Order: sequence, then structure tokens, then C-alpha cells
Amino acid sequence: MAECMRTTLNPPKTPLHSNKISAPKLSFSSSFSSFGTKPNSSNSNNYPRISLSVMSNKNQNQNQNQNHHHHQQYLSLDAVISSNRKAELLGDIKGSLSNRLSETNLHLTVPGLKSKTRGKVRDIYDGGDYLVLVTTDRQSAFDRILASIPFKGQVLNETSLWWFDQTRHITPNAVISSPDKNVTIAKKCSVIPVEFVVRGFVTGSTDTSLWTVYNKGIRNYCGNALPDGLVKNQKLPANILTPTTKAEDHDVPVTPDEIVKLGLMTEAEFDEASRKALRLFEYGQRVASEHGLILVDTKYEFGKSSDDSILLIDEVHTPDSSRYWIAHSYEERFQSGLEPENVDKEFLRLWFKDHCNPYEDEVLPDAPEELICELAWRYIFLYEAITKSRFDVSSTKVRLNSGANT
Repeated sequence: MAECMRTTLNPPKTPLHSNKISAPKLSFSSSFSSFGTKPNSSNSNNYPRISLSVMSNKNQNQNQNQNHHHHQQYLSLDAVISSNRKAELLGDIKGSLSNRLSETNLHLTVPGLKSKTRGKVRDIYDGGDYLVLVTTDRQSAFDRILASIPFKGQVLNETSLWWFDQTRHITPNAVISSPDKNVTIAKKCSVIPVEFVVRGFVTGSTDTSLWTVYNKGIRNYCGNALPDGLVKNQKLPANILTPTTKAEDHDVPVTPDEIVKLGLMTEAEFDEASRKALRLFEYGQRVASEHGLILVDTKYEFGKSSDDSILLIDEVHTPDSSRYWIAHSYEERFQSGLEPENVDKEFLRLWFKDHCNPYEDEVLPDAPEELICELAWRYIFLYEAITKSRFDVSSTKVRLNSGANT
């Protein structure tokens, strides 16, 4: 679940020397899209307006303002797999297979961007007191890149922006603006080197997933006492926090006491971030439920701003960082011992586990085109189901300017 931003954005505990932003003047054509996100700074107009694509402006505004058709209260996987909307988008998805945004090199063409750091999914550029984060189409799992998924970067960026905007009442965030559908400009923070993983169910297939460790007999995990007798995909008595930190690009579960003893956070900082993470998750579960979905688990990352306030960073409730199930069918399938119907990347994880050892094999098989297109559709479906907005595919007609390449 982890996007390695704690080591890629800037080193932990890096002090900021100025609150003033003096972003470089950039020679990009502007395709500014705020996606309803209010800038966090009155100086937001000083930030670069970066365009990774030559966007068709036709119908752009009406697409942003037009609500997607109302989904039925009870979603079904059949609707996900065979909906008219899927048929409508499949041509665009297949047409974008040769035009995926797998890599960018803006630092080579954009004055003022000092360096590039390549995360699993994001390319992060240092702009001085701010960061330019480009969400690519790269697909990661098992601590490695598995594939590139059409439109994935745009979906993740726009999904996160929507949730950042919706959760301001819970916590401030680092977002300043979004000058392109794949780009977020953010305040530079000292990234807290702990991922706050919140879980509502016993499930998962990776080494650090709750079901994996529970099935091995572990009953105290990250400081949480777990009762005997739980079965896979069962709802927990209460949501729990299972924080992790990084060691050689692997997620390592840690307890709250260990986090404080290791000096990763003070006790007060951990308590504040924990409260925010649990509140964010409860809110996310409520919104998901209203749209026929179950938010199963997710992860949050936080950073400290120059005034030491704790800000939400990275991404929020995306299908990369979160697990979503179809709510209507969950109980019946759980009682029957069947896997829940999911609309996240879990089925891609399972395909790789069935066809290789994704942790140890040096070379992995290529995911089938059909699987890649299905995942692209599910990411778009989830975005539209949650935000009630119609996803705009017109912006990817041309993607190869401004230092971007596939």
C-alpha cells in the first residue's frame, strides 16, 4: 500500500528556511484545473502552471460541472464489469495503451525544478519551498512496479484532490494547486517516516496484511490485541491502526511505543496523527457507504510544515492506497466463504501471486492487456462512484510534451 514519499520528497526533519514562495517563471502552456480544491495559500498564483498534456478544452468545463448519472444505491460487480459506461470508455482505455505516462523528466526542461526523485508511482520535483508531484500511470504492489495502467495517474490525482478538499474539516493538507490533471503542487514538508495504516477488516494478501499475519497465529499486531476466532474478510470489532515504517523499501510493522522510542515521532505528534487517521478513515467509510461501497483499509501519510503543524500529504482514499468492496454483496459472500467483490487493485495482486512469486522472482510476467484494461476501468468507476463526477478522458490525447514520456 505504501508510496515511498517519506524518503523521496525530502529527507525527514529537513528544516524550511522561509515561508515565502518564489516559484520560477515557467514557460508552459497553462491547463489549470483546480478540481474544486481551494488553494492553501494566497500566493498560489506564484506556483508554476505545468501541463503534461495538450488538453482538449472542448466540454472540459461542462464535464467538470456535470454530475455523473446517479448510481443505484446498491452497486453490484456485474454493473462494474458490464456497464454501459465501461463500454463507453473501453475504446479510450485501449487507445491509451500505447500512450501511458510511465516516466517524466520535467527537471530537464523546466527552469527552477532542482531535481527529480522517482517514487513507485510519483515523480517528485524539488522547486525550492514547494514540490511538484506528478502522478504517473505506474502500478505498484509487492514493493515493486508491476505495470502501467491507462489513466491511472489522472484518476489517482483527481481522486486525492477530491478527498483532500472533502477532509479539510478533519486536518489541513499540503495541497496548493493542481495545474494539470496528473500534477499537484504541494508545500514542502518534513515527511514523518511512518505510514498510518487503518484497518476495518481482517483481510489482505501481502506479507504485512492483517489476515496474513493473523493466519500465522499473531494475536498482538502493532500494539493491537486481536481476539481468537476471526476469519478472513471479517469485520473487526473496531477500526485499528497498524503503523509501518520503511526498511530497504519494505514496510515494517511497528508499535506506537517503538515509534516514540526510535525517535520517529514524539508521543504528542503520534497521538495527533493517530486521531486524524482514525477520523479520516471513519469519514471515508461513511462516504463510501453512502455510495454502495465499503472502505476496508487504507494508509495515510503526514508531514510537518515550517510552523511544525501536521499536514496530510501524499494521497487519500485512492484505489492505490485503499481497499474497496461492494457493500451490497459483502455479507452474503462472507457467510458463504467467498471473497468480497472488490473494485481496487487486489485482483491484480492475486493474478501475480498466482503466476509468480512477486517478492522474489527477478523478472515478472507481463500482466495481460485485458487485466490492465479492466483495472483502468475499475479505477475510473471508483472515482465516478465516489465523487459523482464524470471522468474526463479528453486530456490524454497528447501526453508527450513538457518533458513527459512513456
